[in-house]
Amino acid sequence: MAKVNMVAIGLTGNLGAGKTTVAGIFQKLGAKVLNADRMAHELIEPGGACFKEVVHFFGEEILTDGKIDRNKLAQIVFNDSKKLARLNKIIHPKVIQQISGEISRARKLKRHVAPIIVEAALLIESGLHKFVDEIIVIKANHHLQLERILKQRGISKQEALKRLKMQMGIQEKIKFADIVIDNRENLNQTKKQVEDIWQRIMQRNRKN
Repeated sequence: MAKVNMVAIGLTGNLGAGKTTVAGIFQKLGAKVLNADRMAHELIEPGGACFKEVVHFFGEEILTDGKIDRNKLAQIVFNDSKKLARLNKIIHPKVIQQISGEISRARKLKRHVAPIIVEAALLIESGLHKFVDEIIVIKANHHLQLERILKQRGISKQEALKRLKMQMGIQEKIKFADIVIDNRENLNQTKKQVEDIWQRIMQRNRKN
């Protein structure tokens, strides 16, 4: 029996693994990218669906000029796993609702559509992986991850290590993977891996 078209592909990996870089390559090839982290940030903006509940739970001390200060919020949740779990419980259902809705609409279209890439650090932990057709996990070595986090996030090494420790281990994530992208080398090698994956997906879709 022919396999169904690849409509949605989950893209995950730990902090500093290079998810956004890989998602950007997929986007240039023609994919539609849904960024779960960006959606989560929008949900806690003033007027967002989760703003009031987050402020109610964490208190007005997380506000700066009437907006949730993500740095202040991060300082709280990355030092308390229970509060991080509570924040995720508030936000994740809304993110899942948005993304699953997009995927559902794409599946109902009879004409060919480019695959959706769901970029999410917590793809597996949040349950988002249940809505995608395949899972891609990106791996990178610990030193490279730290280097990228320090450069991109502007946080201390101690804080970066703490955040990495609170995430699901990469070997655990790989157990869920259909495809693993090795992002430990240079960008050209990563790009080649992504292009090969894209070509296989598109060939498979054309056959169905």
